[in-house]
Amino acid sequence: MSVRSLSAAGLAACLALPVPGHAEIRNAPSPRALEFAAYIFAASNVCGYRIGTEAFDALLEKQNVRAADVGPRGPFGGRVQTMFALMSNQMQLNREKACIAVAGEYGPEGNVSKNVLLPAPAAEGPGTETPSGQKPAQ
Repeated sequence: MSVRSLSAAGLAACLALPVPGHAEIRNAPSPRALEFAAYIFAASNVCGYRIGTEAFDALLEKQNVRAADVGPRGPFGGRVQTMFALMSNQMQLNREKACIAVAGEYGPEGNVSKNVLLPAPAAEGPGTETPSGQKPAQ
């Protein structure tokens, strides 16, 4: 059996061919991108904010990351979950100040980026009425 060496052009051609049934190999997101995702998820969990999907996706995109990559079922979800747990516990220790701080950074009037975190919708009970005395449209 002889051993042949591949030329650089031959190797590049082999690596460029898509292999059916194989997932795309991607570089791991930067630690900063993982921390950002965990921070937003933790703020949503502890403070009850909704995540503004468009703004969140846009910030992740700037860091060359997709939301699917950092989500619980994504390839880097385990790392994010670990950071999420630590950040959630830390935020919970001083919940009021943490929620005010994160809203100031990523809320509707955020100084880092606007509308990444949105206020949770007001809970409406079954007998809730509008100021005009009518039941809200559903």
